[in-house]
Amino acid sequence: MKRAFTYIATSAFAGMAAAYLAVTLFTTPPPAPSLAPAPPPSLAPAANPLPSQGPASYASAVQLAAPAVVNIYTAKVTVQRGNTLFDDPFFRRFFGNQFQSRPRKKLQTSLGSGVIISRDGYILTNNHVVEEADEIRVVLSNGRTLKAQVTGVDPDTDLAVLKTDASDLPTITVGDSQGLQVGDVVLAIGNPFGVGQTVTMGIVSATGRDQLGINTFENFIQTDAAINPGNSGGALINAHGQLVGINTAIFSKSGGSQGIGFAIPVALAKGVMEQILKQGRVVRGWLGIAGQDITPELAESFGLEAGSGVLISGVLEGGPADKAGLAPGDVITRINDQPLTSSHDILNLIAAVPPGNHVRVEGWRDRKPFDIQVEVSERPRMEASQ
Repeated sequence: MKRAFTYIATSAFAGMAAAYLAVTLFTTPPPAPSLAPAPPPSLAPAANPLPSQGPASYASAVQLAAPAVVNIYTAKVTVQRGNTLFDDPFFRRFFGNQFQSRPRKKLQTSLGSGVIISRDGYILTNNHVVEEADEIRVVLSNGRTLKAQVTGVDPDTDLAVLKTDASDLPTITVGDSQGLQVGDVVLAIGNPFGVGQTVTMGIVSATGRDQLGINTFENFIQTDAAINPGNSGGALINAHGQLVGINTAIFSKSGGSQGIGFAIPVALAKGVMEQILKQGRVVRGWLGIAGQDITPELAESFGLEAGSGVLISGVLEGGPADKAGLAPGDVITRINDQPLTSSHDILNLIAAVPPGNHVRVEGWRDRKPFDIQVEVSERPRMEASQ
């Protein structure tokens, strides 16, 4: 028994020794660790790169449009009378007019921007930029200064057309403002604060903005491109350098840009300019009524659906609506088969109808339907200014 145990033990030891020799003699030792630095990761582009989201630079768009954007400087002379005690009628009874203060002339200047539309010198800008100006000068992007005269204005949309005697001027390419979408890149070019031609970039924040109380007829493009005083009348262009709007107003509590600017769509501006050049003024239809939106309370009292129709709150005596028999208290629901939801709808629908044409007016009076024809007249210029 002792021999067997020893054998087994010896055999096991011998087997372990043989295994050690086999491992030592026939197994390749691992290589020593290399001290060379690891190769850098590959910088090759991915197999499916992300699609480009737009150009890295808008310099080409600016180069196309900027030469057609001008700076506008206006001057106006006003007469002011000094405020002295001798101007008071009580003192003038004793001292007469010999000590009365003399009137003083004061020169008021303002600045804005404009866009050259035609090579023969027609420029589109805002009415408030040139309103009541005695002298108008435009400065081109190359520094050339030209005199300009007002060809026509449209206070209802705050647009004006100027004319210079120069020819072969750089013009801007007119784009499609009706195809603008929220998120489209736009650039504003103008003369903010008189520092010189400046370009700012943003996106279209909204389209079709109205009832802001800025103009009578509103259909603004809202943008967050920085627009400041002096930008008025300047160009709002798309990423291709095409004119899509005329910068007009900003919403601001500080007087500077706060990311809410408004531009008149070029489609509207182009139509106004064509009428001014063709007939010297903008002709719009008019009914001579004042409307009020239907509130839920009014809808309940008239037995109508909320937001359906417009309540006539006033009718001008002798106007088209008065001659046709419309009266305060009537509710107009449709004009030429087009439903109405606000008084703004009536204003735009009638303005687009040429004077002398008839429109079909449907509505309710004393809870009974009516259907009449009204002959449209031309919108008075005095009321347009108001």
